[in-house]
Amino acid sequence: MAEIINGKKLAKEIREKLKDKCDELKAEGIKPKLAVIMVGNDKASQIYVRNKSRVCDEIGIEFEEYLLDENIRQKDLINLIIKLNKDNTIHGILLQSPIPSNLDINEAFQTISPEKDVDGFNPLNVGKLCLNQDTFISCTPYGIMKMFEAYNIDLTGKNVTILGRSNIVGKPLIQCCLNKNATVTICHSKTKDLSKYTQNADILISAIGKSKFITDNMIKTGAVIVDVGINRSSDGNITGDVDFENVYNKASYITPVPGGVGPMTIAMLMNNVIKACSSKMNN
Repeated sequence: MAEIINGKKLAKEIREKLKDKCDELKAEGIKPKLAVIMVGNDKASQIYVRNKSRVCDEIGIEFEEYLLDENIRQKDLINLIIKLNKDNTIHGILLQSPIPSNLDINEAFQTISPEKDVDGFNPLNVGKLCLNQDTFISCTPYGIMKMFEAYNIDLTGKNVTILGRSNIVGKPLIQCCLNKNATVTICHSKTKDLSKYTQNADILISAIGKSKFITDNMIKTGAVIVDVGINRSSDGNITGDVDFENVYNKASYITPVPGGVGPMTIAMLMNNVIKACSSKMNN
C-alpha cells in the first residue's frame, strides 16, 4: 500500500514560507510583482491564470495581467515582452501557454529576459539547467523534485522513466533527474513496447494526458509513481494518467490527482518570482 505524496499540504507549507520572504522584501522597500500574458480565450488557461492570481494575493505578490486578442500580431506580442523586460517594478514575466498557432512561442520565450523568466523557458535558462547551474527551473519539474526532497526519495542510481517529452515537463525533468544522479529513460508516442520500460522503473513519472492509462500490470512492486496528467472525464471529474485505485496497492509512493503535482507547480512559480526579486535586490 503506497504512501500518498500530499502535494496540496506541501505546497501550502512552501507558500507560507514564501509569504514570510515576501514580507521581508517589502520591509526592504521591494514589492515582488508578476506579469502574466494570456493570448486568446483558452478556458483551461483562464482557470490557471485565476489560480495564479489567487496564490499571488495569498503570498503578497503583486499580479499584473495582460489579456491579448487571439489575432494579435507577433510583433506586438514581442514589443509587450520587451516593454515588461524594461519595467523595473516587474520581477517575473510569464507567457501562459498555449498561444494561438499563428504566433511563434519560441521567439516569445527567447525574448523574455532570463532574469525575469520565472517559467524557466528561455534557452539560456534551459542551457543552465543542462549544465547543472543555478537557474530558473520549469515549475512542474521543479515541483516534482521538491516532492522527492520532502519525502526523502533519493534518485541516486534509480531507474527513472518519464512518459512524455514536452518542453514544459518531460525534457526539463530529464535534466533534473540526471542532476540527481538517476538513470533516465524517456518514452513518448513512438516508443515501442512501453511496458518494458515502465516495468523497469523505480520511479515512473507520467505526463501524457491519457486518463487512467497506467495500470498495476505496467509497474513493478514498490515503484514511486508521479502523475502529472490532468484529464477531464465525460462526467466532469478530473483524473490523472494513472489508474490510482488500481496502482495504489502496488506502489511505494504515489501522487493523487487532484492534490498532487498541480499545487506544487503554482508554488514553484511563486518561489521563482521571490527568487527573481531577491536576486535583483542582491545585485
